[in-house]
Amino acid sequence: MSRGGLCTAFDDAAIVEMVRTPWVGLGGALAAVSPVDLGIKAGRAVLARAGIDPQTVDSVLCGSMAQASFDAYFLPRHVGLYCGVPQAVPALAVQRICGTGLELLRQAGEQLRSGVEQVLCVGAESMSRNPIAAYEHRGGFRLGAPVGFKDFLWEALYDPAAGVDMIATADNLAREHGLQREAVDAWALRSHQRALQAQHAGWFDEEIVSVSDEAFDAEGLMPRAIGLPRGVSEVSRDSHPRPTDAAALARLRAVHEGGVQTAGNSCAVVDGAAAAVVARYSRCTRPPLARLLMATAVGVPPRTMGIGPAPAIELLLQRSGLRLDQIGRFEINEAQSAQILAVAQALRLDVAKLNVHGGAIALGHPLAATGLRLVHTLARQLRQGNLRHGIAAACIGGGQGMALLIENPCFSA
Repeated sequence: MSRGGLCTAFDDAAIVEMVRTPWVGLGGALAAVSPVDLGIKAGRAVLARAGIDPQTVDSVLCGSMAQASFDAYFLPRHVGLYCGVPQAVPALAVQRICGTGLELLRQAGEQLRSGVEQVLCVGAESMSRNPIAAYEHRGGFRLGAPVGFKDFLWEALYDPAAGVDMIATADNLAREHGLQREAVDAWALRSHQRALQAQHAGWFDEEIVSVSDEAFDAEGLMPRAIGLPRGVSEVSRDSHPRPTDAAALARLRAVHEGGVQTAGNSCAVVDGAAAAVVARYSRCTRPPLARLLMATAVGVPPRTMGIGPAPAIELLLQRSGLRLDQIGRFEINEAQSAQILAVAQALRLDVAKLNVHGGAIALGHPLAATGLRLVHTLARQLRQGNLRHGIAAACIGGGQGMALLIENPCFSA
């Protein structure tokens, strides 16, 4: 690590396979499902899709931001065990907020260098089950004192170090980069239109494993299960992409007076999980989904945390020796429209290469799982277009940015 950030290069790392559940809106069909069970579902599905015996997995890495289940402490361990991984294999919780999915892959790559052969990575998030919480009442309630319970999901969007919430950080970037409301709304409209086009064309179908009522049994363990709401037999599609237009977006009130960010041009709040298997490239018996080449993580000012992908990508290019125009596709998380437009402006990105099938404004942002979705859809684009290199990146609350460089193993010049 240098003062300019963390950079990790990998010479024998492959993303064998990836999968995700549908992203479903806040309070929707997955709202009652524990993130542990969402993670088990995704983990089992990726092992099956990759044709990998769970007994050959050497390590389990999992991420989940919210304390959205009473057994949340055990999430990584339970995901591993109910996916059939040997009891002797350890499990680790990983947390880099919105960059957690990318961090899972980075740490998996590092573990390969220490002798591990195969790593199961799972990001699972139930935004709907974020609790109404209080931290001051373990000793009881004083007579007449306010109870003090707060909405954890809402409060978690505020950074007390910066004195602003996440929406305000994007408004700060809009002012710094001269971004007007019309341009910010136009990006949101693009995200929705492209996500809908991709959904109607079946682009996301290959990424998604359907979720239905399902029991999870494992030898020596208590049974677990996914139970969907009455009348819902299966969830197979992302729920948030929807038709809209410029006039509808323009009618929405800005969250902060004088700002440009609204509910319509910020990322959707959704539930979902994603999973990947990372292994040694030299041991793959068939072409993997992607080669994992490099990862970077940097710090940026908390008040403009959304700019994080720009220096993370710059460091990635500097250390890899690649030029910006040699990158075939970019998938950058759309925390807010002003945020991603500021990143594109700072890097002078060709936006024709950016989030070509829409982004989190349309699809949603289940925190710990998002990075895995970015890499998955990026890898598929590289294969489809016979493109060699792609970069996935995300801004991170508190003032960080993270980026991953992947390569298409099937590229032919």
